[in-house]
Amino acid sequence: MPGLPLQTDAFVLLKREPTDAFQSFTVFSREHGALTILQRLSRNRPRRAGASAKALATSVPLDLFDEVSLQLESSNQGRTWFVQEARLLARHASLGGSYETLRFASALAALIARNPVHEESRAAVTTLVRTALAALAAGGRPDIVFFKSLYCFARDEGYAVKQQWFPQLATGDRESVATLLNQPLAGQTAAPDSVARLTGRLEDYLRAHTEILLD
Repeated sequence: MPGLPLQTDAFVLLKREPTDAFQSFTVFSREHGALTILQRLSRNRPRRAGASAKALATSVPLDLFDEVSLQLESSNQGRTWFVQEARLLARHASLGGSYETLRFASALAALIARNPVHEESRAAVTTLVRTALAALAAGGRPDIVFFKSLYCFARDEGYAVKQQWFPQLATGDRESVATLLNQPLAGQTAAPDSVARLTGRLEDYLRAHTEILLD
């Protein structure tokens, strides 16, 4: 019986230790949300005689934070998917060059992976992930990118962070949050300890008043 086919574009959010002949990932798709996929390992596989660059691109090994176009197949009704083809759309290799950038990028990816995203929010979350990864790759401050992303994720999931969390802050904190959310990254000058404190305040609110899983 043929497997169930699926074609989708997605972001690689989690990369697990390989088992047997397969590497396991969690990816996020605008159309389908989070998917568990398996890609066959191809260590030291020789280049096939006459293989074109296009053919090689379809078999690219996936890596964390990649944006990829996937041809998938499932034999268990979509619980897991096997990669038939993987074409790279964007790769942010520079994110691993800084510990802080990698830490916040990984935290954002894990946040998206562990929380089921409502169907009506998936387009906004897809844009959020693409924008955040691009900002981090361009050298944007990772603590501010994460704060903005966390706020926007909660908002896009329908939680009243603007109506409930923001008004309860002190005047100075409201001004700082407004700057963090609305000003371009290049012009941000907030002290790291201030950003960390406001991120903690937001996380405390989300734990107490939402179903968002932060840990």
